[in-house]
Amino acid sequence: MASALEGIRVIELGQLLAGPFAGTMLSYFGAEVIKIEPPGGDPIRGWREVDDGTSFWWRSLARNKKCISLDLKTEQARDVIRQLVQSADVLIENFRPGVLEEWSLSPAELKKENPRLITARISGYGQDGPYSSKPGYASVCEGFSGFRYVNGFPGEAPVRPNLSTGDTVAGLHATLGICLALLARERGNADGGQEIDVALYESMFNLLEAVIPEYSGAGIQREPSGTTVTGIVPTNTYRSSDGKFIIIGGNGDSIFKRLMRAAGRPDMADNPAMADNQGRVIHEAEIDAALAKWCASQTCDQLLSDLEEARVPAGPIYSAADMASDPHYRARGMFEQVEINGKPLEIPAILPKLSDTPGQTAWPGPPENSHRDEILVDILGLSAEQIANL
Repeated sequence: MASALEGIRVIELGQLLAGPFAGTMLSYFGAEVIKIEPPGGDPIRGWREVDDGTSFWWRSLARNKKCISLDLKTEQARDVIRQLVQSADVLIENFRPGVLEEWSLSPAELKKENPRLITARISGYGQDGPYSSKPGYASVCEGFSGFRYVNGFPGEAPVRPNLSTGDTVAGLHATLGICLALLARERGNADGGQEIDVALYESMFNLLEAVIPEYSGAGIQREPSGTTVTGIVPTNTYRSSDGKFIIIGGNGDSIFKRLMRAAGRPDMADNPAMADNQGRVIHEAEIDAALAKWCASQTCDQLLSDLEEARVPAGPIYSAADMASDPHYRARGMFEQVEINGKPLEIPAILPKLSDTPGQTAWPGPPENSHRDEILVDILGLSAEQIANL
């Protein structure tokens, strides 16, 4: 099958996670992504768990990418970028705002080489504004965005997931922006290429649902609420008798009735004061106490069986081991197997699923500089002498 982005050439500058994740999304769906690394390689090559000198993370994040190492602090390397841009559709970068301008590689300069070029710029606080020059790591930007404020338990330090959420969400926004810009260019709705400005804090801010209108319209500031969601009852995490955790979402009116009958509390199921969500919010503590008591008396498997029979949304909290052994994950193709130095390695599939132009992993993250000759000779036509000088 043809790939959705076949024929699209992307130049990926920058390193670590936000920009590279956008490049991963595009390369998975068929774009030719040329990743420019600094001499020594992207730091992700050595982060977290490492095997044979390269991290497992790199094998997933750099899949399908063509890698070349260039020192962009030199004019010769920057000239290579200018040449590559002439045949490219997209350039992704996640340097500090102003770095491309310092290197004479700004979107305005690059559009002189290629007026159809789309430039996606990812930074902590955006390309302008009073904070644009601040260092913008995902952890800091998650806090600044308001996202961290609502996570955790009242009176305790806000909690972060053990993931680089801000980087990944920013990468998703960049990918969306790139696809929108490609569509606009294709339909003639834009004057060739355009610039996409993605800020990590704004990407996380985009997840805040009703937090701002509730504050503006009602003066209500949403606070952290542990394992619940403010104003929606019941939806919570409970511990079973065998020490496992189960999530129950019983906040639909008819679902709540079925849930409480399954939990042996028909009195609550038929209580008019709990018939709708507004009433259940008032009685949240009482409802949660009843469900916690019931869950503590049953094993996780028994709870899930009873809740499935009652048609109540519920599920376990999975670890990596749980996911790897689950038949639904396998049936849905959520893992892809690649080979690294003769050894198999599973990496996650990239979503969404497309019926006619699906994505796929053609190769895992490759060794440093592995596509140097293909890029410099086959694409740019440089001679051996020019490559040696470079």
